[in-house]
Amino acid sequence: MLKKEKMQVKKGSSVFDLLCEVQDAKGIQMEYSGGKKTAYIQGIGNLYEFDCGEQSGWMYAVNGWYPNYGCSRYALKDGDTVTWAYTCDYGKDVGGDYFGQSGDET
Repeated sequence: MLKKEKMQVKKGSSVFDLLCEVQDAKGIQMEYSGGKKTAYIQGIGNLYEFDCGEQSGWMYAVNGWYPNYGCSRYALKDGDTVTWAYTCDYGKDVGGDYFGQSGDET
């Protein structure tokens, strides 16, 4: 949906904070459940969890690693690279096997 670009974030910002900034700046549709501290991303750009099967949904990676906790809990540091990927197979197809935690970026 978006090309890679550098962004400035406020100190203490989470991956979710960054996603909200991008969503506002670029006018991308995004839907989540929970609150700001417990956000679960349901859809981005009108592509939702389970649209491609029961193992599909959005995952994020920071510096090529797919954390096994929510995006609102991951505090960004200077120089971090954030990637959002849509998986159809619990992350195996995007290099972040959610259960096996391969951590390999493809």
